[in-house]
Amino acid sequence: MESSNVIIRPYVTEKALIAAEKGNIITLIVDRKSNKNQIKRAVEETYGVKVTKVNTLITSTGEKKAYVKLAEGYSAVDVLSRMGVL
Repeated sequence: MESSNVIIRPYVTEKALIAAEKGNIITLIVDRKSNKNQIKRAVEETYGVKVTKVNTLITSTGEKKAYVKLAEGYSAVDVLSRMGVL
């Protein structure tokens, strides 16, 4: 799967913004068929950051949500602002 097809959109709620500020975590809606390694590679290639951990879950609406923890020295808030979310 190409990295451009993995990330569908950022997931922005109050809880997701708090996770970005306090935990350096980006919350994304991703392709349902993608695995954690594909998500990690897509985020690193697309936004030029290092990823330390990826957690995923399937929402009640059937979407796949990924919590992507960025490595030290990278800012989730900066990445979200580059996405045009903030």
